Amino acid sequence: MQKSALYPTIYVLGNGQLGRMLRYAGAPLDINVQPLPFDAPVFDLPKDSIITAEIERWEKTPLTEMLGNHSNFINQSIFGKLADRLTQKSLLDELNLNTSTWTLLKNTDQWQEIFNNIGEKVVVKRRTGGYDGRGQWIVTQDNKEQISDDLLGEVIVEKFIPFDYEVSIVGARFKNGETRFYPVTHNLQQDGILRYSVVDTSFPAQEAQQKQAEAMLSKIMHKLNYVGVMAMECFVVGNELLINELAPRVHNSGHWTQLGSSISQFELHLRALLDLPTPKLEITAPSVMINLIGTEHNPQWLNTAFCQLHWYGKEVRTGRKVGHINLSHPDKSILIAQLEKLSNELPKDYQSGLNWAIEKLK
Repeated sequence: MQKSALYPTIYVLGNGQLGRMLRYAGAPLDINVQPLPFDAPVFDLPKDSIITAEIERWEKTPLTEMLGNHSNFINQSIFGKLADRLTQKSLLDELNLNTSTWTLLKNTDQWQEIFNNIGEKVVVKRRTGGYDGRGQWIVTQDNKEQISDDLLGEVIVEKFIPFDYEVSIVGARFKNGETRFYPVTHNLQQDGILRYSVVDTSFPAQEAQQKQAEAMLSKIMHKLNYVGVMAMECFVVGNELLINELAPRVHNSGHWTQLGSSISQFELHLRALLDLPTPKLEITAPSVMINLIGTEHNPQWLNTAFCQLHWYGKEVRTGRKVGHINLSHPDKSILIAQLEKLSNELPKDYQSGLNWAIEKLK
């Protein structure tokens, strides 16, 4: 007997952890979410199906050629625009939104002008493909030769920002233009990879930052006529937010919403794609997310109250995201006690980040 479906199937380009968690989020609502590896065989796409993606770029295969150019791919043109730092930065400039001063590096004759006009220390980033600290270089007059000629035209140069700390905001836009936002999240990166996120609506400056961040991300999503979840990472410099990067998808810094919010970012993305009724997002308690990077599984993590482990089932390799731990509780002293417990069950290189999270909550 053929099962009747409440909703169209949502196909996800990519079958990593984000696609996997989108599938989990869809199951309770009977939304069929199908993450697809790029090398999966081509198939007959149902006419009412919806296509989304868990990553901004994908390798060229028969399947990605079919789905990546299909009329059912929501936000199809936006993925390419935001995957390229040149067009992403150009969009921010067009919208008069704060970001670091930047330029496209076309030839080596630009270096002196760059050091004079942008700064004595700059960050060079690949236009596409660089993430989690890869494809980025800190450059001064003394080491500019590390940027080889084959990178010319393929990288942008940004002013090095001595920021106070880093935050992000995850929000969603619906087809009718309505928006929903999670609280601004404080993040700690190590070696260019997000390791910890802390959410507490009582943080100093939270209200002002929230208002500023929502206005900036709203402006971007409305300009692009975007539908679904989008993340915006920012540097905090004094009272100002400077946009670092945008991601047209669910995002690592929004994983805490699986335990600390009335609706997770994954369910919110599906609701927006399907245009489902969605109440205001309610934040249930202060929350912490710990990214597990290249770390072997420890069963003792499961013996932690008010804690949720997500293990991705990947081979453990250095620098690889293999899982994350969410913690949430209204009493911050209990949350701190659980972080202290985990400090004894995680490798030593987690200790400084756990201390950072604990200090944030005090």
